[in-house]
Amino acid sequence: QVQLVESGGGLVQAGGSLRLSCAASGSIFSINVMGWYRQVPGKQRELVVGIARGGTTNYAESVKGRFTISRDNALNTIYLQMNSLKPEDTAVYYCYAVRILGGSYYWGQGTQVTVSS
Repeated sequence: QVQLVESGGGLVQAGGSLRLSCAASGSIFSINVMGWYRQVPGKQRELVVGIARGGTTNYAESVKGRFTISRDNALNTIYLQMNSLKPEDTAVYYCYAVRILGGSYYWGQGTQVTVSS
């Protein structure tokens, strides 16, 4: 099992910045990909960004150039730096981790990000 604990959401004005953190624990040696999804009420969860074990990243087009994912392997933590935030970035952001062998997904509890115009 893998446990993911998120922090860092909040309320910010358009154009501002926030940083999310996601700390992983448990069987993390088996994790191949980590990253962030987001979800707005009434809509499907959408991928924001993922980072593979080797460092390859995959960003949604809507956040390219504004969001940056990074990781601290010593702390088993990933970060999402969000700059130039827009009202349409408002959502609950979920950290996720994937174990490709077996196809297991793990999720954090979610953190609310609200961008006011």
